Amino acid sequence: MLTRIRARRENRERARRLHACIIEQSREPHFYAALGVPDTMLGRYEMVCLHAWLLLTRLKREGEEGARLAQVLHNVIFDDFDIALREVGIGDMGIGKRIKKLARNLHGRISVYDAGLAAGDRELAAALRRNMYASAEPDDDEVAGMIAYIRAARREIDGCPAELIFDARPRFPEPDRFAAARQPESAA
Repeated sequence: MLTRIRARRENRERARRLHACIIEQSREPHFYAALGVPDTMLGRYEMVCLHAWLLLTRLKREGEEGARLAQVLHNVIFDDFDIALREVGIGDMGIGKRIKKLARNLHGRISVYDAGLAAGDRELAAALRRNMYASAEPDDDEVAGMIAYIRAARREIDGCPAELIFDARPRFPEPDRFAAARQPESAA
C-alpha cells in the first residue's frame, strides 16, 4: 500500500515538473515575436496545448507507466487552467463549464495536429490557422516557421530517451531556429 502511495506521489511530482517544462517552452518569446502566435491568453493556451500534445502522445507510447503519467500530467494541466481562470475572475459557477470546453479543445487539437502531421503541411497549416492563429492573421512564412518547429519538436520528443521524459527533462528545439523567412519590403 505504501508503495502505491509513494508511486502516485512520485508520478504527481513528475507530472508537475513536466508541466513546468511545457509552460517554460510555451512562454518562449520567439513564438509570439517571430512566428505570429498572438501574445494573448488564448495564444498562450494554444502554445500550452501544442506542447502538451507533444508530451502526452509520447508518454502514451511508453506502455502502462507512460499512460499513467500522461493521465496525471493531463490532470495537472487542467488544475493549472482552473487556477488561471479563477485568477482572472471566473466564479465557481462558470469554472466547470469552461474547463470542459478547454478539455474538448485540447483533445480536438491533439486529433487535428496528429492528422495534420500525417497528412502534410497544407493540412497542418489549415489546422494551425483554425486553432493557434484563430485570432490572428499570420503570413505564410510565420505558419511555415511554426510547422517547421512542430516537425522538429515531434522528432526531438520522439527521439528523446524515455528516461529523460520520465525524469521531466524532455528536449524541445530552440524556437528561434525557426524564424519566419520574411521577404524584404521594397522602399516606396
